[in-house]
Amino acid sequence: MKTTLEKIPSATLVKIDNIDGGKFVQKRLQHIGIRNGDHVKIKRSSILGGPIVLTVNSGDVAIGRGLAKKIHVEIVDGEN
Repeated sequence: MKTTLEKIPSATLVKIDNIDGGKFVQKRLQHIGIRNGDHVKIKRSSILGGPIVLTVNSGDVAIGRGLAKKIHVEIVDGEN
């Protein structure tokens, strides 16, 4: 199933499929370790809003929902 990152519930493993946005968005995400093809785990995502906390390369990062809407992901089978 493909969707955007802000719609994924906590404790779900996803693969980054595509990142919308210009060079600034791409560079910002690369700086925190998020690139196309990477696997990340959603550590915390509240339905009431607020930042989304991800586990990326054995470290945690928080991103805003606006940025998360630009990250297209695919849920990895067997992990949820």
